Amino acid sequence: MPDTPEEKPKLIIDSDWKQQAEKEKEELAEKSNPSQQHQPDEPLQAPDFLQHCASLATHAMILLGAIPNPMTQQHEFDPMYARYLIDTIGMLRDKTKGNLTPEEAKTLESLLGELRMAWLSIAGQQPPAAPRKGA
Repeated sequence: MPDTPEEKPKLIIDSDWKQQAEKEKEELAEKSNPSQQHQPDEPLQAPDFLQHCASLATHAMILLGAIPNPMTQQHEFDPMYARYLIDTIGMLRDKTKGNLTPEEAKTLESLLGELRMAWLSIAGQQPPAAPRKGA
């Protein structure tokens, strides 16, 4: 946790993560501009599992205040909802186990590890993990 409210916590995020976050920021900016919204005659991109997980991860990072909200350019802080999103990605990993390529599984594990470390660093509590049954 920072010493004063003005100080922002430092995070080390790999370049792939930054590129994905920047891409999603640009896509959100395009969506907010009605003249650049999807046109009915344009084909949509095929859904992609890792892209969906990266989108959830980006939202979690926004809620941790690590990156500004692309719509408002403001830093937000809602660590409990960020934890919920991180736990959701963990649940998706568990539910898709055995159905992912080795590269997808490795990328998802790396994503979860980075998110949990960011959450721990920023929220200063236990890293998020899916609740255990019966707990």
